[in-house]
Amino acid sequence: MPMGVTGLHPGAGSRFAVTFWAFIALAFAALVATTASLSAQTQTVQIPVNAQPKSYGDGWECLRGFRQKGDACLAIIVPENAFATNRTYGDGWECLHGFQEVADMTCLEVVVPDGGYLDASGKSWSCLRGYMKVDDLCLEIVLPPNAYMAERSFGSGWLCDRGFEVDGETCAAIAVPENAFLNNSGYGQPWTCERGYFERDGTCEAILVPRNAYLDNARYGPGWTCNRGYEASDDTCKLIDLPDNAHLDRAGNRWECHRNFQRSQGRCVLND
Repeated sequence: MPMGVTGLHPGAGSRFAVTFWAFIALAFAALVATTASLSAQTQTVQIPVNAQPKSYGDGWECLRGFRQKGDACLAIIVPENAFATNRTYGDGWECLHGFQEVADMTCLEVVVPDGGYLDASGKSWSCLRGYMKVDDLCLEIVLPPNAYMAERSFGSGWLCDRGFEVDGETCAAIAVPENAFLNNSGYGQPWTCERGYFERDGTCEAILVPRNAYLDNARYGPGWTCNRGYEASDDTCKLIDLPDNAHLDRAGNRWECHRNFQRSQGRCVLND
């Protein structure tokens, strides 16, 4: 069969086209790889001195002992009486135990006064037992007679023994009236009247219980309650006169009408 005008064997044209496009694809891939390489080189060039690529994500981070400032990594300057933390956050240093940061780049020794001790944090101090903090000093607590040390960080540092109360800088005996006893209240009246007595003008007077009544523990009222079936009338307990169709209430000191009855003028009348 005669050859075509192009001088190519039949089918050679299609093979040439495939080869051409394969070459184009390879050239494009090479271009992409070159661009990526150049980009990587560009990124490498952008990493400043004393820095390294981040272990994850894009960008870079400063090496330990350096801190980022703008596009540079500057060496951390550890002041006197401090140590490097080798951490990637914070100032990169901390004051030694027994020193405290009082200004930028300054660690001053914590001055512990007499009667004090350095706290476990190493940055502050507290007073020993028997001493009280006053400004920058630990002053010895002077106990008056009939007093004991108080575990508190305010006030005088001492409290009075039971039976005594603070009177200026001393502990004075509490005057407990007859028929009364000391209570444990931290405020108000330090004593309480015994059962059967009530307080009046700093004394404990006997409660006069009328007939048909008994002492109660109420903090208000006369101090007594009428027996069941009796009601209070002034200072006495009188017998309750139950009307027809009525009964004593739960407390037993009043009456109420049965069901289907209502109270009217001291009587229980049938509901209409």
